[in-house]
This record gives sequence, structure tokens and C-alpha cells, in this order.
Amino acid sequence: MGNSGQIENLKNNFRKAKRILRTNSNQSYISAVNGCCYGRFGQGGAYDKGNYIKICGQDFWYFISGDKDFYQDIIEPLGHRAKENNDLFDVEYGKVVNKFNMKFMNEFCNEDGAINWDGLVEFSCGSISDYIETH
Repeated sequence: MGNSGQIENLKNNFRKAKRILRTNSNQSYISAVNGCCYGRFGQGGAYDKGNYIKICGQDFWYFISGDKDFYQDIIEPLGHRAKENNDLFDVEYGKVVNKFNMKFMNEFCNEDGAINWDGLVEFSCGSISDYIETH
């Protein structure tokens, strides 16, 4: 998937690659394929877009692996595993954000919650040794 500019670049790159391959090989028929890791096109799974063929989802994985069960056996479980790791990442990321916020509030905010701009500017633009001495 992509915006119209990206699709046009894809088509131009396919045309250029075909032209180069035809001049450097004995191949008379060269077909460009735009593979999409997910989704599908109707019953056939592939759609002729004129300058290239688009193959999506399970049909794409079959096309590159030669194994009809590749998607169910490999790709689908990878997606579930990635989600588990994403959930763990989100938890750990939240902890880091909270620590950062707490440190920022403790060091660069007044008691009423307003940002102490003088202190923040001194920290970010001043000498680190001056900051360390005062904290």
C-alpha cells in the first residue's frame, strides 16, 4: 500500500528494472510483483495491475515459499508472538516515561507544578558542572 506518489515510483522502478533485465539477459518475459504481507484480492489472491502483479496475504507467502501452509505455520504465529512482545514493550515504555516525568517534575518544576524555566534553561544551556554543584 502507499500513496499515489509511492505507487507511481513503484511503477517507474518496475519499468526501469524490466528494461535493464531485458537488455542484460535472454529473458523475453519479465513480470514484476508487488507483494503485500497481508490482505487479499478476491478469490485468486493476485491482481494484474498492468505493469506489475500484486499478490497479497497468504497467496504472497505461498508465492515466495512454495508452501501453501507457510502463512498459517510461520507468519500467523509470528504475529501473535509480536503482539506479546509489543504488550511487554508498552508496559516497560510506560515505566520509563513515568520515571522521566517524575525526574523532570522533581528537578524542573515548582511546587505548584509550573515549569521552572530558569532552572531548565540553566540545565540545558549552562555548564553541567554548575548544575551538578547546585543539585
